[in-house]
Amino acid sequence: MLSAVLPFLNIDAGEHDDEPDELYAIAHAVSIACGGHAGDERSMQRVLEACKARGTRVGAHPSYDDREGFGRREIEVDARTLFNSVLRQLHVLDAIRTKVGWPVTHVKAHGALYHAVHRDQEQAEAFVTALRFVPMGHHRVVVVGQAGGALERAVARAVGVRFLREGFADRAMRADGSLVPRGEPGAVITDLDAVRAQTKALVASGAYDTLCVHGDSPGALAIARAVREVLDA
Repeated sequence: MLSAVLPFLNIDAGEHDDEPDELYAIAHAVSIACGGHAGDERSMQRVLEACKARGTRVGAHPSYDDREGFGRREIEVDARTLFNSVLRQLHVLDAIRTKVGWPVTHVKAHGALYHAVHRDQEQAEAFVTALRFVPMGHHRVVVVGQAGGALERAVARAVGVRFLREGFADRAMRADGSLVPRGEPGAVITDLDAVRAQTKALVASGAYDTLCVHGDSPGALAIARAVREVLDA
């Protein structure tokens, strides 16, 4: 289990050099960019070491190979290409976590890949299959994603993998749990009162195991503090 708190706070991180270390202390779990859309071996080691020092759980945050588009563009790839890409990213993070001595307990897709594995069964199966080939230092890996889609079905068929349903404290969500696209007005929530209200509503719904804050959102540190305060209360 990632945390005794349900829902627990997960923060996407390792994407920018100027991320405040306090983010890693506020989070119950941190999802680390592992080279596809952002991050490199140096940033992965920095975040892993910071999380280990604070006792914060860590996860892998693979994406399409799209650094130019920050992993947020739809990319046409076949299942084999996707499998190889995710496997490569997981292996890089796994090698660094072995050196640091801190396990990777969850995996969460980033950006366009997050939405693709929710919609497309073939891509979801490729994503989950890649997890079987990387030890990650933990006996049972958790997959974090949107509920009710292809990824949850793929996890249900996998042995030794658990699925956790994710909501978003800093993004506008539709009734079906999907995100309002970033280009639309109000898609990114930065007002702290609105963040608190959304967090309370998501917790009250009972539909989510974990809530996400994006480490690259404007005011991410203040947003993360507000969400953690609500969850702790």
